[in-house]
Amino acid sequence: MNKQLIMTLRKFIFSFLFIITTFLISCNSDDSWSDNNIAPQPGAKKGLYILNEGSFQQNNSSLSYLNYDTGEFFNNYFEKINPNQGGLGDTGNDLKIYKDKLYAVINMSNYVEIMDSKTAKHLGKIAIPNCRYIAFSGDYAYVTSYASNTPNGKGYVAKIDINSQKIVNEITVGFNPEEMTIANNKLYVANSGGYHAPEYDNTVTVIDLNSFIKVHEVEVGKNLHRIRTDKNNHIWVTSRGDYKNLKPFIAVIDPSTDEIINKLDINISDLTFYKEKLYFYGTEYTSGATVNTYGIIDIDTQKIISSDLINSINNSEIMSPYGILADPSDGSFYITDALDYTSNGKLYYFSKDGNLQWCKLTGLIPGHLALINK
Repeated sequence: MNKQLIMTLRKFIFSFLFIITTFLISCNSDDSWSDNNIAPQPGAKKGLYILNEGSFQQNNSSLSYLNYDTGEFFNNYFEKINPNQGGLGDTGNDLKIYKDKLYAVINMSNYVEIMDSKTAKHLGKIAIPNCRYIAFSGDYAYVTSYASNTPNGKGYVAKIDINSQKIVNEITVGFNPEEMTIANNKLYVANSGGYHAPEYDNTVTVIDLNSFIKVHEVEVGKNLHRIRTDKNNHIWVTSRGDYKNLKPFIAVIDPSTDEIINKLDINISDLTFYKEKLYFYGTEYTSGATVNTYGIIDIDTQKIISSDLINSINNSEIMSPYGILADPSDGSFYITDALDYTSNGKLYYFSKDGNLQWCKLTGLIPGHLALINK
């Protein structure tokens, strides 16, 4: 073997070992703390919950948890804390912390799981068929349901007293309602009509929270999904289009008039706010290929100010972005990766300037994140 070949092999082996070592350090799957885990970060943040959706109809949704004080990262955390509950259920679809409780919407198991936000201890369940997303105001939670409570087949929103954990009212909205947001004491519901493709719904249902009566509907665009309120009290709602001729976009609604004041032709799959910025990613399937895009929108000007939310090296590492959450304290952010949707996913944590800080292996299809403060 000649000298040049030996040198080439040495370089290859060194590079291979470096890549493997880096991967093991950044994506350690251990449940207990080790030198390769996240360094303890005592401060205002107590922890981060990740709801892993699991495979459809496989009853394997799960909860992951990062303890910031110790650096410990746990998978299957719900089962560890609640060994007698028989698991979290089938297809986790939303996760929120409100007051002192953690709420997980478990779609195919047809209930909302209620836990203590600091311990993840089971506190109760609320049965809601085909439940999707949850929102809160005062002493009430609101949950969208694809199920119909009327002959016309439209979905509804259940109103829940969070103290008694009882459903106290229901209201019919559009077809297959998804996310909700609150502004000006009104509940805004994004209707998708996903079960009725290609005849998707195109409306946002507006409900007065005092009377719990529908005010009207705002026509926005087909197949609506995400809907969020920014610090300027403007509502951002995404349209997924029809996956053929109608392209995705995001619209901005002024809740003082309930009129659309802007529309940006951007494919946004999920979004999160930090001060005057909106962080987003979009996944598009074209010609058999998957293209992921990332960016930042200035919510004051309502214009894209950057297409580099994360640096290009880390961008190519993420296969299937599936959730995003900004830390409101410093602008750092988390992105989950569902990978091939059959393997355990990943959680990436980035600094405010888009540099990767660490990565952890999660459960199957991680998609929903909630930070818990002390």
